[in-house]
Amino acid sequence: MLIQNAEIYGHGTADLRIRDGHIAEIGQLIPHADEPTRNAYNNALLPGLHDHHIHLAALAVRTASIICGPPEVCNEVELSTRFLSHQGKGWLRGILYHESVMGLPTATQLDRIIAHRPVRIQHRSGRMWLLNSLALAELLAKAAPPPGLERANGQYTGRLFDEDAWLQTALSSTPPPFAAISAQLAAHGITGLTDMTPRNDRQIAAHFAAEMASGALHQRIILAGTLDLATAPSSAWQCGPAKLHLHENALPDLDATITFITSAHHQNRGVAVHCTSEVEMIFALAALESAGASPKDRIEHAGITSDAMLQDIARLGLSVVSQPHFIAEKGDAYLRDVEPRHHVALYRLASFARAGVPLAAGSDAPFASADPWASMAAAISRQTSSGQIIGSDEALTPEAALALYLADPLNLARQRRIHVGAPADLCLLDKPWHIARNNLNSTLVRASFIAGNCVYQAPS
Repeated sequence: MLIQNAEIYGHGTADLRIRDGHIAEIGQLIPHADEPTRNAYNNALLPGLHDHHIHLAALAVRTASIICGPPEVCNEVELSTRFLSHQGKGWLRGILYHESVMGLPTATQLDRIIAHRPVRIQHRSGRMWLLNSLALAELLAKAAPPPGLERANGQYTGRLFDEDAWLQTALSSTPPPFAAISAQLAAHGITGLTDMTPRNDRQIAAHFAAEMASGALHQRIILAGTLDLATAPSSAWQCGPAKLHLHENALPDLDATITFITSAHHQNRGVAVHCTSEVEMIFALAALESAGASPKDRIEHAGITSDAMLQDIARLGLSVVSQPHFIAEKGDAYLRDVEPRHHVALYRLASFARAGVPLAAGSDAPFASADPWASMAAAISRQTSSGQIIGSDEALTPEAALALYLADPLNLARQRRIHVGAPADLCLLDKPWHIARNNLNSTLVRASFIAGNCVYQAPS
């Protein structure tokens, strides 16, 4: 295929030929006989975007789930209305719950909302499920209670912590199909994904491979997760870092954490450490320092990063994967709930770049929007939904915001670019870059290509 009259990012206006899934030529090219051609009309042609932190299976099931937290749901009455509006029988699944709605309800408290159907509600952290009494009874009839099922006064409360594997087994659930969500991501210009789900193992890897082989999942895939992934067949996907999900209220044993990091390094893998709080960051940096940091190691989120921590990240040679859109989506809550002394340290961006720390971005979907263009806009504005600015000196230029999604997923210090021999993973906009950069949004995407195949075409 020949793409003509494209404003090729980093090159200028030229034609681009695709052959065997790769970029074969760039220049002023003459179409071959019977060669398919596409006129770009001097609009921007970018490398395809890569989401460096996503949870694809959770995102795929979101459409069949009930939103249970702000801004859609803010109190118990609104939560009850949501569940009672769903007719039918069988399980109901809630997501994105926040304790501001009604605390952390027990099974009996959830029964006030709905008692005639089994209900499970996932906290927006992804680490807790809340079960009503019927759900609790059905699960315990199928499987022995796991350590993460909370008890109080000899009774199970219905709060389930870090037991997704047990829940899946008890429900006999299988991973969801990816076709619909893959198409939606392609419409955003996303051609590659790094799935950061901590429990990713050989079983989920096999599901990813099957979805890719069937053509349901278009994007190139990097799988982070358990140490077990390193021994899984990986002809379809590539093995990414080992995921270490910290929670400041239940930090793991430091020596065990150092052993985990060392084991990942022995597999020639980095570790990706979840750090949204000051305590988590302190623990992560101490563990990485003790284990001996690798250039492949990365901090996920970096929710609160002081100047001293930033210097340590740079000294250890770590990379950071941020979520700029958290400022837009959750910034007002941060300003309300986070200590004022930490406000300048929230989801920093430009400071990392100034310190020479490789920086990339991921959505954390479904726990936030999967739209990379909204994230880029937030990186530029640093504006909350109410219009307040958090850390104006952390703002990026449009080019630097775009670069967050052009980083090589296996080497965040390197930027992917359009060149002869590169995979033909491309994103065509409907405007030249000098116009698009002033209003970055997903409607700019005209077409997406993966290995030269058009996987998304905007409606005429």
